[in-house]
Amino acid sequence: MVDKAVLAKRVAGIRDAVARIKLVLPATTQEFAADRTAREVVILNLFVALQDTLALAVHWLADEGSDVPQAYRDVFRTLGEKGVLSADLAGRLAAASGLRNLVAHQYGTLDWTRIHAVAATELDDLLLFCRELARQAEGS
Repeated sequence: MVDKAVLAKRVAGIRDAVARIKLVLPATTQEFAADRTAREVVILNLFVALQDTLALAVHWLADEGSDVPQAYRDVFRTLGEKGVLSADLAGRLAAASGLRNLVAHQYGTLDWTRIHAVAATELDDLLLFCRELARQAEGS
């Protein structure tokens, strides 16, 4: 069974990072590209939220006694296969893990248009992840 204190701490971190992004995210890609402070706040908090999401997913699998896949995308897919997450959400989070790697390792130049699009439209997936895990933890 997942450690509820770990769950609460990670969920709080994810929610805080998402809130910080929403607080500073400019409405347009052009404004975002022109505002270095907003870019830095968004990219840092996006990384934190994605990293905490991944850490919580790994923790969940380990606490359940499951093998933890080596590839980040497979961690989320495994949670989907086990019914912890919906298959749709697991697929979207698997794709988001690639963005986490881009940010962490700065492969090439970050695409500010893509970062803005993710921050503007996909943050709710991170919050849904938190709600789904909390719901599963309550049921156990």
